[in-house]
Amino acid sequence: MSVGFVMLVHEALDRASQVARHWSEHGLPVVIHVDKRVGLEDYLHFRAKFADFANVRFSERYACEWGSWSIVQATQSACEMLLSNEKDIQHVFLASGSCVPLRPVLELKEYLGERPKTDFIESVTTDEVDWTVGGLDQERFTLRFPFSWKKQRRLFDWYVDLQRRFKFRRNIPEGLVPHLGSQWWCLTRRTLGAILEDPRRAEYDAYFNRVWIPDESYFQSLARLYSSDIESRSLTLSKFDFQGKPHVFYDDHLQLLRRSDCFVARKIWPSAERLYSEFLEPNHAVTAFGEPNPLKIDRLFGRATDRRIRGRAGLYMQGRFPDEGWENGKTSGRYSVFEGFTDLFEDFIPWLSRRTGNRVHGNLFAQDRVHFANGEAIYNGSLSDSAKIRDYNSKAFITNLIWNTRGEHQCFQFGPADKQEISWFITSDRNAQIFAISGAWAIPLFHSTLSFSEIRKEAARLQRIEAAHLEMLRNGQTKARVAIWSLAEFIENPMEYLQTILDDIGGDVQRRIAEVPSMADLNGFGQFLQNLKNQGMSPHLMGDFPIIDGSPGKPKGQRPYLVKR
Repeated sequence: MSVGFVMLVHEALDRASQVARHWSEHGLPVVIHVDKRVGLEDYLHFRAKFADFANVRFSERYACEWGSWSIVQATQSACEMLLSNEKDIQHVFLASGSCVPLRPVLELKEYLGERPKTDFIESVTTDEVDWTVGGLDQERFTLRFPFSWKKQRRLFDWYVDLQRRFKFRRNIPEGLVPHLGSQWWCLTRRTLGAILEDPRRAEYDAYFNRVWIPDESYFQSLARLYSSDIESRSLTLSKFDFQGKPHVFYDDHLQLLRRSDCFVARKIWPSAERLYSEFLEPNHAVTAFGEPNPLKIDRLFGRATDRRIRGRAGLYMQGRFPDEGWENGKTSGRYSVFEGFTDLFEDFIPWLSRRTGNRVHGNLFAQDRVHFANGEAIYNGSLSDSAKIRDYNSKAFITNLIWNTRGEHQCFQFGPADKQEISWFITSDRNAQIFAISGAWAIPLFHSTLSFSEIRKEAARLQRIEAAHLEMLRNGQTKARVAIWSLAEFIENPMEYLQTILDDIGGDVQRRIAEVPSMADLNGFGQFLQNLKNQGMSPHLMGDFPIIDGSPGKPKGQRPYLVKR
């Protein structure tokens, strides 16, 4: 008793001939189906390679198209030839031209010899399978599919929608429960013969002729009618990605393939010289393999799929870049945005840099240029300080900045006078920390030498911009960590809030602040705000700011602000 192979070949004929010769030289019968779309000259040349092999035969040729009934026809024809000519085989192993045996033939014969009545075929109902791709599970068995999904996609979709609209439903043959599974199986002679010789075969064939992708359901369903012992798994390692496309194995997958303990692997790259030479070696020694278990390497495939779909955080590629929300995090690391701090404190940037050891930039989105740390014109990754280049794609600019400085915590300033297009990107980024002092933009205007009418107009413009920005920060969809203080609230107790900021972003480990930045002169600032009100502008983002220092209405509990000189 032995095992015979049926091979479905349509490309890479040289590699398919190597595999077929390997099995044949080890005494296993092989029946090969060559796709009818392969040219006659190539077919005859391929067939001539087996002229001296009595146990290699060629079945009737069909033009096989993906997802079509012709693949099942080709399999039926080849299996019938194998069973009629090889009376002593116990199992039939279905393989493709891109398969490679991973374990010695002797091990396969011994393994199947110990399980003479076991059918190895993945066979699960549509309710239990989660890998169908394309939106058709149960419907593939109840609708008709006369059009090619690959070549006639519009007709395919139109006809499916038409059937759904008129609630068309095909009757499933009585007694048959549709099952799905991998196309690559190993069935016993008894089960396969019962399927091919079934009195109702014409009825089953007519039904599956219009099922979508019947090669994944025909044998998988009918085996349930006749098998006495089904192992719902394949002895062939065949992996698919999230789009339903098969994974291709290359030379660097050698150890991965060995780890699977499967007998055959598909789909092997035709130019994988090392894999073919390693596994088709004539003296391939018998080793201590375990039970075939493709699940052993699923974790690695899962990680590969996750990397392909999501990528690395903050790194974009052509497959995800056009689609909003497909990125694996907008940026690759945490960063901090400070709004209003350089308006309130004269030396905030050098102070924060000293305290945290982080890179602290100026206003990266200023109107005139990009204000990198230390006034640099070119920054990591050849980022230019040109405002024109930055504004061409401001999202890519901030993404590249964070990516190019991985391992460092970036800090930069932002305000209503800056370009605002980047606001929502930052607000919706989980890596962003935003600290905002609302109304602080009024301090530079307070010290400005402009005419008061110009100041009033500019104050109104900046307040409108900041009010819209603050509304965005308080939006329920905001993902950044946000802390907002009014100007009056912050200057009431600046030491505590600065300590909170340092605790959040990390840096120099000290229990309390020993050195603080110099606060701008705010004498007369309350009267300045009142003057704006008197001129018809209502500055409300600063909070309850006193008109005269020391007057009633001065924030309660104000502590002296110590500055170390």
